[in-house]
Amino acid sequence: MDDVILSVNLVWIMLGTILVFFMHAGFAMVEAGFTRSKNAVNIIMKNFLTISLGGIVYFLCGYAIMFGDTAGGFFGTSGFALNGVDDLSFFIFQTMFAATGATILSGAVAERTNIFAYIGVIILMTILVYPVVGHWVWSGQGWLTDLGFIDFAGSTVVHLTGAVAAFIAAIMVGPRLGKYENGRVNVITGHSIPIGALGVFLLWFGWFGFNGASTLAADPALVPTVIANTFFSAAAGVVATAFYTKFRYGHIDGSLTLNGALAGLVGITAGAANVSIVGSLIIGLIAAPLLVEGVRFIEWKLKVDDPVGAIAVHGICGIWGTLAVGLFDVGGQGLFYGGGISLLGIQAIGVIATIAWVSVTVTAGLYIIKAFVPLRVSAEEEITGLDVIEHGTPAYEYQEIFKSSAIQGETFAQRLTHIGKTQTNVTEKHV
Repeated sequence: MDDVILSVNLVWIMLGTILVFFMHAGFAMVEAGFTRSKNAVNIIMKNFLTISLGGIVYFLCGYAIMFGDTAGGFFGTSGFALNGVDDLSFFIFQTMFAATGATILSGAVAERTNIFAYIGVIILMTILVYPVVGHWVWSGQGWLTDLGFIDFAGSTVVHLTGAVAAFIAAIMVGPRLGKYENGRVNVITGHSIPIGALGVFLLWFGWFGFNGASTLAADPALVPTVIANTFFSAAAGVVATAFYTKFRYGHIDGSLTLNGALAGLVGITAGAANVSIVGSLIIGLIAAPLLVEGVRFIEWKLKVDDPVGAIAVHGICGIWGTLAVGLFDVGGQGLFYGGGISLLGIQAIGVIATIAWVSVTVTAGLYIIKAFVPLRVSAEEEITGLDVIEHGTPAYEYQEIFKSSAIQGETFAQRLTHIGKTQTNVTEKHV
């Protein structure tokens, strides 16, 4: 009987691993759809490199720093290249998480980042930044664990970590050309909302494994609770964002409503095993206005260019989801369930510590990377499109543009440059 239980648990964790891996297709589609077509190949390549290179680096060093024997509760010191590690199921499941944390940064710096600088960031995130935060919370030996910090599947460990890194990188790389001009904030529209919507559906689907398999066992009581909470928080995020944007802007905004699902998913990730369905609905409902106003504040007030809204989705909603555990925990620690403010304070400490750690390490890391390769491409390369410059091919065929009399007689390279310039058009909106 014990062998059967072990086998069922193993299958559940492996299924979750596959679902989390599949989320990378979702990240690629969201980022590609919400940006211009001249950069689609570059975005796909970044996402493939993230899961591939990030996984290798995590195998060599990241897993040991995250789950090795602790050095004062701050980082691990053993198990490099899995030396002495026997549980491959847990390792490969965690590998998918490490790559997920790194890929959040990709969308925030899309369309203007040197791919070799991005590769450097992947290595930094998976070898040091993410594993240290993970050690604090998930190793069973970390100082935040000792305080009683709760983050079931990663609102802080994965999402806030990735979002803070994205915020720092977006500031240092700078905005896309034409984004901010003469006191105006120009909206640079993505090329395919349907592709972006497909990406959100893939992420939502994969999130059932992201949260569900974080039980680390096929628990017949806990797994349905986690999956139900995951669904209802996302659903509430969609509905609330749709109505909030209708009230705020006079129409149901398509891209923000899609991000509303992700906001609800990020929000519930910390407390998926700790709250009721009613709590999950409230978490998703509150995530919606936080998302909408967060995107506006970051882009319009802070002047940080984030093409896909990753900082608001994963950062602001990650903070909200982490703090929400201190409010809605049904195990007796939640403020609304008679637990007082103790857990809420501990959750806040974890958020602050994570922001501080990631800010310092990513800033230092980017300055080191910058000493060897530029963080962004040249203006000419950005205008032409990263697909052509960095990968030698566009994502789509432009037969009709090639036939246009306006570009007859141009060389192939000149035509590709012309295509890139036609995609720099923006819609002007005043702050």
